[in-house]
Order: sequence, then C-alpha cells, then structure tokens
Amino acid sequence: MLDIKLIREKPDFVRKNLERRQNKEILKWFDDLIKTDREWRTSLKKVEDLRKRRNEITAEIANLKRQSKPVTKQMKEVKEIPDQIKKTETKTEKLKEKINWYLMRLPNMLHNTVPFGKDDTENKVIKKWGKIPKFDFRVRNHQDIAENLGLIDIKRAAKIAGHGFFYLKGDLALLDQAITRFALDHIIKKGYTFIYPPHMMKRNAYEGVTDLNDFENVMYKIENDNLYLIATAEHPVGAMLMNEVQEKKDMPLKFVGFSTNFRREVGAHGKYTRGLFRMHQFNKVEQFIFCHPDDSWKLHEELQKNAEELYQKLELPYRVVNVCTGDIGIIAAKKYDIEMWMADGKYREIGSNSNCTDYQARRLNIKFREKEGRVPIGFVHTLNNTALATSRTMVALLEVHQQKDGTVKIPSALRPYMNGKKFIGK
Repeated sequence: MLDIKLIREKPDFVRKNLERRQNKEILKWFDDLIKTDREWRTSLKKVEDLRKRRNEITAEIANLKRQSKPVTKQMKEVKEIPDQIKKTETKTEKLKEKINWYLMRLPNMLHNTVPFGKDDTENKVIKKWGKIPKFDFRVRNHQDIAENLGLIDIKRAAKIAGHGFFYLKGDLALLDQAITRFALDHIIKKGYTFIYPPHMMKRNAYEGVTDLNDFENVMYKIENDNLYLIATAEHPVGAMLMNEVQEKKDMPLKFVGFSTNFRREVGAHGKYTRGLFRMHQFNKVEQFIFCHPDDSWKLHEELQKNAEELYQKLELPYRVVNVCTGDIGIIAAKKYDIEMWMADGKYREIGSNSNCTDYQARRLNIKFREKEGRVPIGFVHTLNNTALATSRTMVALLEVHQQKDGTVKIPSALRPYMNGKKFIGK
C-alpha cells in the first residue's frame, strides 16, 4: 500500500504518478481518500477534544463541590460527553476502515523509467537474445510434438479432472523435474536460500501480497476454510516475514522458492491457451528478495540477470520488455517480462521480474531497524522474479529444439538431470 504520510504531504505528486496508469476509477479513489482522510483527522481530533473536555469538567465539578457551589449545569454536560465520544469514535472507525480500503486498492507508485502505454501491445522491447531457429521441415507446436511422442495424455486428464489438466508421461515428466533442479541449483549457487512453502494461505496473508479483489477470480478457495491454494511461490515466500522486524545487517534476504501452483485462468478471453502454456496446475521456481530500500533497484537487475542466464543455458531465444503503465498491475513499481519465441513466430511471456518497493511490505507490516533494540525506521523493499515456470519452459524447449525426425534435442545444461539423454524420442 502507499504511504499515507506521503499522500498527505505531497498529494499532487502522488496523483500525477497515478495519472500515468490512465485509470479514472483509481483517480476517483485517490480523491475520495484525500477527502476521507481529512474527515478522519477532524473526527479524531473531536474525540480527543471531547476526552480533554471530560477531564476538564470533572476537575471543575470537584472544585465547585469543594466550594459548595452548584454543579447542575456541569453534571448535565459531563453525562452527555460519553455518548458523544462513542458516536464520534464509531464515525472515526468507519472513516479509518474506508481509508484502509482505498490504501489496499490504490496501486504502487511507478518508477520514472516505466514506459507510457495503454496495454501489452505498447510494452517496450529493450533486449533480444538468441538466434531464431530456421527449420527445413514442417514445424509443429509443442502439443503436437508431445502427443506424437506419447508424452502427454490430455483426454484421460480431462476425464478425471476437467479441461486445463494434463498427465505428463515418461521423458516429459522427467523434463519437468529436470528443469526444476537445473534452475534451483543455478540460483542456490548464487547464495539464495531454497524455500519449499505451504501450498495454502490464509486470506489475511494473501491480502498482504496482492489485491485479492483483483486476483481472487483466478484462484481456488478451499470451501468452509479461510484458505486459498497458492497461485505462485511468490505469495507464501513474500508473506513469510509478515509482522516481523528485520535487522539492517541481515539484509538482503535472498530466497528461491519452488511450488506447484493453481490458477483458474485457463481459457481466459483473448489469451493464448494452447497445451501446456496456460494450465490450472503447474510448477514454478521463483526468486524473492527482502532488502534495504537503497538496494532494491540494483537487486532488480540482479534478478533479471539470474533469470536470463537460465534461458541462455537452455539455448532458448527470448526478448525482454519493459512493461508499460497500462499493463503493469498494481503491485510493481517497475516490471520486466521475459518473452519466449514460439514456433508460430510470436513471442509470449515466460516470466516476470518486479520491484515492488515498499508496497507489499506496508501491507504485510515488514519493517527493518538499524540494529537489535532500536525502533524500526522503515519498511523493507520486496522483489520477485519467475526464475522458470516449468510448463512454459517445456513449451519453448519442445518447439525450439524439435528435430526433423520428430525427436527433441535436450540442451547440454539439462542432460545431467535427464540421465545423460541427448534427445527425447519415442
């Protein structure tokens, strides 16, 4: 959430930043927040004034009684004050709830390097890597390749689970595990601590890492329980330090999480949904950092470098885009997407890298201090990056490394994890 102190002190500065998102509803919320906050402070002062007056009049009554003077007027006033305090406190609490509602929904402040644009068609390409393969045979998509090799069973998965689920078989199931171990080993060597998080989260923790009103429609809720199946390891790892204070000397805290993730978004209108690209259930390796505010932009680039190294070792052509103001979402201050080249000649998102500054930390109440025993002096910054989503990485591997005879070449970086195999075949 945004810093209410910054909003009070520099409302025009904050509003101008929010205007870059081109969302009239957000601006309406912001203007109403300013008004509501002003009313809340007035109401809060009224409560304080009433309490002060109650103390003053109580002392006045005692003094008049000592002088044997009448106190009828004062007694009448002092009896009315508790009801006035209660009514004003109720109003104050409602105003505070309204303020919190707005703060939990207003988006993060955008970094000045985020390009202006209305949607993903205006994201700015800042880098391309790898050679686009030139095939001298009819190119197949990953689903056709996997089915031809007998490595995927869609019909039986639909029979027992419905659309958007798959049985991965043989070398394709092994490839999923190989990608995971490859990515984990690469990131762990860089000093990141491996985390295997819970696959369910309570609502209050989930609301700390993302806006559930925006995200809940793609999540699975456990009926009759206050629990949600996680949509990414980012969320439980990010919430891990909720309501804690970190020592400055211990930061940055670098984690790499692995989880199976669950999302409803299969079949989303206007999105590419073929085969393994968009699934209800998939595995992902996620990088996550808690750091001092001074270090987050440097670490944002470190996460990007880590992720790109993985795709380069897998010999997969990709491009990096700086996500524009109309496509970035509410949590990140800046976001890069890595987009993979697919056999139909198009680039599609395979992972993202976000610096969320102190936005998540304020929602989760994760602070830092200079050293133990000192008062916390601020909120940490959080960053997250999709190191590898195994399903989309398999899409890229099958399509980019397909051979004329229908087999698929295994990149050398993965062969130790595939029992030394060089090709996937029947």
